[in-house]
Amino acid sequence: MDLIKNIKPKELAPGITGYYAHGENETFGYIELKKGSNVPLHSHANEQITYIIEGQLDMVIDGVACSLTAGMYHIIPSNVLHSAVAATDCKVIDAFAPAREDYKS
Repeated sequence: MDLIKNIKPKELAPGITGYYAHGENETFGYIELKKGSNVPLHSHANEQITYIIEGQLDMVIDGVACSLTAGMYHIIPSNVLHSAVAATDCKVIDAFAPAREDYKS
């Protein structure tokens, strides 16, 4: 067992810091986003589940805008374009399957 904050942080973009634990078939991420930070439009082969612990994350998923607040989640299928802007400071959990090989380094 370990603490997520003991994992070396990965800066995903200005104001966005992720802490990732990797299993053989999935990746678990704890992400902190500062208000106004932006995840640009992108897609990846991994299915993603985003769960909001605290704050408001405004996302566009497959062209549809949605605001996620504490306690809400969204499942993002593989290869679907999505983006996000932190309307407030946020704490988020992201789960990916298969594992995000690009986040292991």
